[in-house]
Amino acid sequence: MNTRKKIVVVGNGMVGYKFCEKLTARMQPDQFEIVVFGEEPRHAYDRVHLSEYFAGKTADDLSMSTLEWYAEKNIRLHLSDPVQQIDRNEKTVHSFHGITESYDYLVLATGSAPFVPPIPGVEKDGVFVYRTIEDLDMMQSYAKKARKGAVIGGGLLGLEAAKAMLDLGIEETHVIEFAPRLMPRQIDDQGSAMLRSKLQELGLEIHLNKNTSEILGDDCIKAMRFADDSYLDVDMLVISAGIKPRDELAKLSGLEVGTRGGIVVNSKLQTTDPEIFAVGECALHNGMIYGLVAPGYEMADVVASNLCGGDKSFTGYDMSTKLKLIGVDVASFGNAFSTTPECRTIVFEDTVKSIYKRINISNDGKHLLGGILIGDAEAYNMLLQTVNNKIVLPPNPEDLILGARGGAASEGSGVMSLPDDALICSCEAVSKASICEAVIGGTETLDGIKKCTKAGTGCGGCVPMVKDLIAGTMKAQGKYVRNVVCEHFHYSRQELLDFIRLEKLETYDQVLDKHGKGDGCEICKPVVSSILASLYAETANKKPVAQDSNDRFLANIQKGGTYSVVPRIPGGEITPDKLIVIGEVAKKYGLYTKITGGQRIDMFGAHLSDLPLIWEELIAAGFESGHAYAKSLRTVKSCVGSTWCRFGLHDSVSFAIEVEERYRGLRSPHKLKSAVSGCIRECAEAQSKDFGIIATEKGWNLYVCGNGGSKPRHADLLAQDVDKETCIRYIDRFLMFYIKTADPLTRTATWLDKMEGGIEYLRNVVVNDSLGMGTQWEAEMEQLVDSYTCEWKEAVQNPEIRKRFAHFVNAPAEKDPNVKFEPMRDQVRAAEWK
Repeated sequence: MNTRKKIVVVGNGMVGYKFCEKLTARMQPDQFEIVVFGEEPRHAYDRVHLSEYFAGKTADDLSMSTLEWYAEKNIRLHLSDPVQQIDRNEKTVHSFHGITESYDYLVLATGSAPFVPPIPGVEKDGVFVYRTIEDLDMMQSYAKKARKGAVIGGGLLGLEAAKAMLDLGIEETHVIEFAPRLMPRQIDDQGSAMLRSKLQELGLEIHLNKNTSEILGDDCIKAMRFADDSYLDVDMLVISAGIKPRDELAKLSGLEVGTRGGIVVNSKLQTTDPEIFAVGECALHNGMIYGLVAPGYEMADVVASNLCGGDKSFTGYDMSTKLKLIGVDVASFGNAFSTTPECRTIVFEDTVKSIYKRINISNDGKHLLGGILIGDAEAYNMLLQTVNNKIVLPPNPEDLILGARGGAASEGSGVMSLPDDALICSCEAVSKASICEAVIGGTETLDGIKKCTKAGTGCGGCVPMVKDLIAGTMKAQGKYVRNVVCEHFHYSRQELLDFIRLEKLETYDQVLDKHGKGDGCEICKPVVSSILASLYAETANKKPVAQDSNDRFLANIQKGGTYSVVPRIPGGEITPDKLIVIGEVAKKYGLYTKITGGQRIDMFGAHLSDLPLIWEELIAAGFESGHAYAKSLRTVKSCVGSTWCRFGLHDSVSFAIEVEERYRGLRSPHKLKSAVSGCIRECAEAQSKDFGIIATEKGWNLYVCGNGGSKPRHADLLAQDVDKETCIRYIDRFLMFYIKTADPLTRTATWLDKMEGGIEYLRNVVVNDSLGMGTQWEAEMEQLVDSYTCEWKEAVQNPEIRKRFAHFVNAPAEKDPNVKFEPMRDQVRAAEWK
């Protein structure tokens, strides 16, 4: 006699799949028979990272499992077959393809659908929603003939859709938002203004307080008309104006739904029929629809637990979010919109770097209530934990967003100080205690923790905190924490560098054969390539190992698939003849030009096949590669110094040129920037650079480990009133010490912050030569300086390397003179639609 209960799941999205995963992990063998109906033609995939489909990820990459997984778990899966009717009396469901299944318990995971406003003309070709892989396929196909696009909706999904437009190469993209600010549910007016400024810099046009009244065109969209009677010419539109819960099946079967949609559920996620449950974006709990994946996963866990004999309730969920929108960090947590007199607010705003941070603290100054982060959300995880666990704040709460004075961390701070029940991974509801117990049990790698606890397998935002917990727990056990590169090399970058140097290994394959295992991965290949370049002054023209497009093509790839051309201009000093050449080249190849803050002229919009031709002309005029694409020295900025300035003490331009030409080919763990100022007025901003030099009455002051990035840090004084030769010697030692000891992709500022002993220790090593390595480092630097070659000069002179720059392997090396690109026809002006 079959005693198994049958569970039918309607919906195979992220939450429907997660319910199956959690149920099969908890249930006893043969406890349940599970049947799943999915409306889409493919099994569950990750919608959170859907925009990565345009960045090269495939549908398989986004899949949350395999069809084999369903078979292994004895789950019968019906794809492309939505359930159309529920017979509650007979306890059966009927599908589109005529399948009838009985059930003991029914789980509705029907999710949500895009809300499409009733705008006249919305049915025209070229108008899309942004929800499924099929939607993205249609967008991708249509975008090939589109030049000007728009997105209705300035919320989370709308900005993701705008990113998709950029990834598709749409020349001009507009965001239309009905509200007076972007992301109105997550950030305040100041944060929205900062985000808007940042997005405009990236090429998006933002329109606020705009209500679309009509979509114009014959069969295809040609323009949009707004309620204020203004027009916008567009030939592609994505609507992302919110979601509506898919409750039509529940409504048809007589279950209670909310007045504004959503299937009404209790704390056990039961509908008005106790044997029917609803989870995810279709469920209305206490009058609220949760539009994030983490609450849906928690709902799935509650139902799975209770069906297996547990007693768990859904009590609501924290809607804090952190994501990277079009390369911009955006986060809100806790009560982000509290205002006086309910709380005190501390705001940090940097309009130069487009960073905005706001925290709301209780009036007694003891607890953090919530906040908003734009442009730099590195502290999000700890700030959220501080709110959720009611951690008492330090005496100076502003330290939470500005950093502690003098760089000292507050006592008792950090992830190890959190309570055991602190929720580290909200997607999978994994606590600190679960992770620490796994580490104590012998699971000491991130991959192991992911497999063991599933922490970090959702959105991935908790991964830095998980890593810190692994290291902190191992350290508490008295174990040595090894900072290994990856699973293929059980060595740190520093250890690998020493092996390669001592054994004179010259290729990635040699290093892998001697000190690694397996085939390597996209983590270790760039690390080893960087080490080889640092030790042997190798250029990116050598046999490529895990090079991305930037290194492979010696240029930064830009949106739309074109590349940048950046000649080096040491010290910013350039002759009129060279200026003329840059102008002529830019005009000839149709490049956009920009003078940067680092005293260079960047040219954008170069086609791949044009790059060797452009560089032939530039090299003939005396230019060389500016390494804008490389982890190496970018620029040495300078003021005019004593040559022209009445305040200048020394010739800062000549010194800047000497420094730039000395270190121009140096490869390092991260990019390097430098500057030379001719006096303490600091016009070259030397104290915000990785190494900066400032003229004094007695010589030069050398500052190191500054950073003008997303977390600005002033450089520290390393040596005072030294002559030019001594200054160069100290820079040689400093850079070689950094190259040999820093972790991959670590800026000098972070390297120093993590260094035990800080600047005093660094000064002892570099200036006082406490390790006795000074002479050796100087000799190694001299060898690298003598080995410098211009990558682009080598590339244009080597026929084999030039083959890289053909769009297709069978394309001719030179352009076919009979083929030319015609600009797209002008779009119909809005006036014609009036």
